[in-house]
Amino acid sequence: MKVLVVEDDPAVAEPLLSGLQRNGIDTEHVVYASQVVPSVTGADVVLLDLGLPDGDGIDVLRDLRKVSDVPVIIATARGDETDRIVGLELGADDYVVKPYSVRELAARIRAVARRRRVDSTLESGRVVVDRSRHRALVDGQEVELTAKEFDLLAVLAEEPGRAVTRQELFSRVWDPVWVGSGKTLDVHVASLRKKLGDASLVETVRGVGYRLAVDGT
Repeated sequence: MKVLVVEDDPAVAEPLLSGLQRNGIDTEHVVYASQVVPSVTGADVVLLDLGLPDGDGIDVLRDLRKVSDVPVIIATARGDETDRIVGLELGADDYVVKPYSVRELAARIRAVARRRRVDSTLESGRVVVDRSRHRALVDGQEVELTAKEFDLLAVLAEEPGRAVTRQELFSRVWDPVWVGSGKTLDVHVASLRKKLGDASLVETVRGVGYRLAVDGT
């Protein structure tokens, strides 16, 4: 995942960029309002400050929405209700007031990106997950999966190569407050690997969780 960070204050930008990278999120950083639209290509999410040296972030959002539907999170010191309402009505997907924790911000970034992917097709080399048709393919051949196996593969396919924690997998595939056996996940992963026909496609990250092999190779 790549996030375009629009932030002019170095004291905010430097720890933010390093913090997002520690959370497995690639970043590109711009300072000026005029840089946003030309830089948005390839970004999965835009993190937008409102107070910029050469313009207001609200105007940037308005211009951005003319050319792209990329998810936008406004991250600003402006906590006024009017600013929140205007930002959301102009198409922002979320609004966060400084100061914020980088872990919470990373979670919000992943959340808005997921919402935009609900009906999308996820591809990683040999593996294709078509959420809208509820189909999974390996090397172009459809694989018959149970509902939980499909959901598990879809979560892993959102960001191939990212180690998804067991806690996140339980929360998103089963229940946010999971009280069942921890072996449930391992059993489903074992079954998923077998049906995919290549166990190496789903890698175990010891002490963390699982990840889909990058490029499916």
